[in-house]
Amino acid sequence: MAKKKTKPKRPSKRYSLYQVSGEKAERKNKSCPKCGSGIFMAKHNDRLVCGKCHYTEFIKSDKPAEKK
Repeated sequence: MAKKKTKPKRPSKRYSLYQVSGEKAERKNKSCPKCGSGIFMAKHNDRLVCGKCHYTEFIKSDKPAEKK
């Protein structure tokens, strides 16, 4: 039997969630209010979503919603 092909693993991009200034590391994204400071919320076009508890905050836009 032939060996099963495996996909290569992608490296973690946790470093992209922080910005280093001097000796301090500042967080770029907002933390989840329910889960605590260790869990970041993902940025989408119109909302912020927690990947752990699915807490969602909608971002208000300046444009009014289009009616059909």
